[in-house]
Amino acid sequence: MVSPIKNQGSLRKNGLYVTLLTILALCSPVSAKAQSSDMPVFFDGNERLAKPDLSTVPRLRVLMTVDFPPFSFVDQTGRLSGFHVDLVRDICAELGIEAKCQIQAMPFGDLEAALLAGDGEAVAAGITVTPALREKFAFSRPYMTIPARFAKHRAVVLTGETGAALDGRPVGVVAGTAHERMLKAFFPRIRPVSFDTQDAMLEAVKTRAVDAVFSDALRLPFWVASPASGDCCTLFGGPYLSERFLGEGLMLMARPNAPQVVAGFDYALAQLARKGRLQEIYLRYFPNGFY
Repeated sequence: MVSPIKNQGSLRKNGLYVTLLTILALCSPVSAKAQSSDMPVFFDGNERLAKPDLSTVPRLRVLMTVDFPPFSFVDQTGRLSGFHVDLVRDICAELGIEAKCQIQAMPFGDLEAALLAGDGEAVAAGITVTPALREKFAFSRPYMTIPARFAKHRAVVLTGETGAALDGRPVGVVAGTAHERMLKAFFPRIRPVSFDTQDAMLEAVKTRAVDAVFSDALRLPFWVASPASGDCCTLFGGPYLSERFLGEGLMLMARPNAPQVVAGFDYALAQLARKGRLQEIYLRYFPNGFY
């Protein structure tokens, strides 16, 4: 089964789904030049990928879900929106196949079976690549990674600007997660405090039961900027990247019998990165940034 970066239903369960949509509704598109933090570049600027011929591809159906904001969600007008929606549209435009490009939403649990059955040519859904998935599907190059970040209580005064400044201090983390393992490996002098849920961890730093928390940079910036945090906290240190703990990054997943589709994705992603379009889409849906 395809594994998302975060279970998409969990955004509703922990109350962040409405918060994310509210923030997205309030945020207008942000210019990349207005930000001080850029996305990492996953493509060598000197590399020149050949543009593949997709004239024999009758259509390009990209499958995604409707409940994984800000990657894909139904906006206030009832339209499917999000980072993945805009990314796929720009990929198709770069390849000159807009007329063949379709986006189809379905329940997350149906994505893998639909792709195997030929009901789509690719999936864009925050996929974590595993060896088992590589045996069944083909993948584009990464277009985004979700790093780990600290958020600390504003009342906590630290000397230093990295996680090492939290040595000896209590730092919340969700038990049994890659972030818990990463925290212990990267910062062995920090005193980890494990929580059963993300909500419990965030409440602990809000009330200063812990000095800081360590989690994914996808949700922490939204929470810090949202009314739910009560302006208690601020991001601190990082971002911290680790393929060992956090995976290779987000990729488009395709059927293995269509290598020209994957080649098309890689070509278009490289072009979008080179032209700054990938950065623009990122800042449109992640105005607070996480790098």
